[in-house]
Amino acid sequence: MRIALGIEYDGTNYHGWQQQDGSLITLQSTIESSISKVANHPIKIICAGRTDVGVHASSQVIHFDTDSKRRLDAWVLGTNSYLPKDICIKWAMDVPKDFHARHSATARRYKYIIYNQKIRPAILANKVSWHFKPLDIQSMHLAGQHLLGEQDFSSFRSSSCQSNTPMRNIHHLNVTKHGHLIIIDIKANAFLQHMVRNIAGLLITIGEGKYHPVWAKEVLEKRDRREAAHTAEACGLYFIEVCYPTIYQFPQSANFSFFDISILF
Repeated sequence: MRIALGIEYDGTNYHGWQQQDGSLITLQSTIESSISKVANHPIKIICAGRTDVGVHASSQVIHFDTDSKRRLDAWVLGTNSYLPKDICIKWAMDVPKDFHARHSATARRYKYIIYNQKIRPAILANKVSWHFKPLDIQSMHLAGQHLLGEQDFSSFRSSSCQSNTPMRNIHHLNVTKHGHLIIIDIKANAFLQHMVRNIAGLLITIGEGKYHPVWAKEVLEKRDRREAAHTAEACGLYFIEVCYPTIYQFPQSANFSFFDISILF
C-alpha cells in the first residue's frame, strides 16, 4: 500500500531535506528512520519539494510504500513519538499506487518572511530573515508582477540546479506587511533551486530603493544569474502548500497562523 503524510518542520537543525552520505543529519533521514520504526521495516520516502539547509515547512507532503498494516492515526502518532520536537506528522492518508508526492503535484507555494526593523529579533531568530533598512513594499509588489506567468527563470536559478529546463509558471506573487513583518507570498507550478530566495533577494534590493520595479523584468530577460541580486538567507523561507488534483482530497493547508504573533512586534 502507499501512504501519504503531511509534515511540518523547523529546518534550523538539519542539513537540508535530502539524505546525504556521511553523518550529516537531514530531514529525510530523520523522518525515514522514525517511520521505519512504526512500519518495522526500512522505509524510503519521496517528498513534494526538497528544501535547503535552514528552510522550514508547514505543509510538506511525502509518500512511501509499505506492506505493514497500520491505522492511519498510528502512522501519525507513532511516527511523532520517535521524531524530535522540530518535526511533526500532521496527517496520514491511504493513496492509490499512481500517486506521487512530487510528480502528482500541480503547484507549490512558499512564503518568505522578513523582519524589517533596525534591531534584530531574538525570539524569531532562525525563524525570519532580518533586514534593518526600511523597505518599500509597494515597489517590491510591483516588481513581483513582472515575474508572473510562464517564463525563463535562468536569472533566478542556482548554478548547481539540476532541472532540465529553466521554464516555470508563477501563479501569484504578493508582497504585504503585517506589523514589522514583510511577507512575500509566491505560488508556481514548480520552483528551481534557490529560485524563491533569489527572487526575494531581488525584491529586497528594489525595496531599498536601489532600482525601480521594472528592474525585475530586465533581470529576468537577461537570463543570467550574475545580473540579479544576492540570495536571501534561508531562515526566512517556508514551504506552506502543495496543490494536488481534488481526487486525492488531502486536508486543506492550515492558515499560516504562526505569524499572527506579528501583532506583538
